Amino acid sequence: MRYLPHTEADRQAMLAAIGVGAIDDLFDDVPASARLPELLDLPNHQGEMQVERDLEALAGRNLSAGAAPCFLGAGAYRHHLPAAVDHLIQRSEFLTAYTPYQPEVSQGTLQYLFEYQTQVALLTGMEVANASMYDGATACAEAVLMAHRLNKRRRTLLSGGLHPHYREATVTATQFTNFEMAAQPPDADGGEDLAALIDDDTACVVVQNPDVFGRLHDLSPLAAAAQAKGALLVAVVTEVVSLGALTPPGEMGADIVVGEGQSLGNPLNFGGPYLGLFASRQKFLRQMPGRLCGETADAEGRRGYVLTLSTREQHIRREKATSNICTNSGLCSLGFCIHLALLGETGLRRLAGWNHARAVQTADALGALDGVEVLNDSFFNEFTVRLPRAADGVVSDLAERGILGGVPLSRFYPDDGALADLLLVAATESNTEDDIAALAGALAEVLS
Repeated sequence: MRYLPHTEADRQAMLAAIGVGAIDDLFDDVPASARLPELLDLPNHQGEMQVERDLEALAGRNLSAGAAPCFLGAGAYRHHLPAAVDHLIQRSEFLTAYTPYQPEVSQGTLQYLFEYQTQVALLTGMEVANASMYDGATACAEAVLMAHRLNKRRRTLLSGGLHPHYREATVTATQFTNFEMAAQPPDADGGEDLAALIDDDTACVVVQNPDVFGRLHDLSPLAAAAQAKGALLVAVVTEVVSLGALTPPGEMGADIVVGEGQSLGNPLNFGGPYLGLFASRQKFLRQMPGRLCGETADAEGRRGYVLTLSTREQHIRREKATSNICTNSGLCSLGFCIHLALLGETGLRRLAGWNHARAVQTADALGALDGVEVLNDSFFNEFTVRLPRAADGVVSDLAERGILGGVPLSRFYPDDGALADLLLVAATESNTEDDIAALAGALAEVLS
């Protein structure tokens, strides 16, 4: 076998050296119920060209976001990506760069990370930001862990408008702690009163804006209520372009702001890699997870950049670290930084305006159809509609007509029958008026 160089004699010698009689004995600790009784029914090995053809045929069965009118959202959004972004991040000094532990040879990498941090702090209305995290969901989990370190309390209050993936990542990251996760049920009607649920043991309140149903919130009253009880407000933003139009969470009183930066500089990529945004108040800096780049001066007084406050992750004993995420999404954050620099403040505000305008057009077109109800009284570029039948079937019917019509909320909440007829629809600057007309026409046909 070309890629299996060990002979039968080699394998027997290795088994004898570790004291087992057969390869199957190596898996004795795996319960029989978790083992396959026989090999999977997979095809035998094939030549490279045949494998390519087979994979291309499988890929051809997908309806990709770039090949059809696309109204998918729910935390990952299709935006126009300027050609300059892809060109610049593929320069060898960026693409092949590794961790910037030696600042004397990493000034370019450190400088763009410093610029990225500055951008995130300005966008979120916060005082400090780190050099990015893996994605929005892990950033949310790290924010909760940080809040517990800061006030030593046990309870976390999770909004019913928080994206389910963010909730699940947070619950997973804290499952072996003594924290209490008070996760609220899905808040499709916008009626939850989080302020009334805050008690003296609450470490933090986690809320999303716009929330997973697309609704907008003024976080100021909730921030005041949380802080009056000694709790922290963690604000989540899954659509970073919204910050070109909405009041930043920091200006509404948030203590920690986390989010997903995919919308700027990064394509959908079938779900990743993405990058997590993380920003906080200056007074919480020493408990902030992840890397932090700072500006300094060398012995000759020249400006330079270094990793700072790096007593975290793999640099010290694991149990003393503020985080065990040992890297940042460097290339993704570079794409974010370049895209935002190309836009500038005026360009970002204009982009946000286009997104909202397209979403308003889409909501008006769908709301005019018989049996379709737009539930939102406010939204940025994403909103929820109620359909006269189950949304997952409608989405499948639309896909057969060459349209990616949105995300059925039953995909996130399969056990909640009350949400089965709800469809989450996102519109961005990439959607044309023809796309909107095609969606409305196909939906009318599907529902007739």
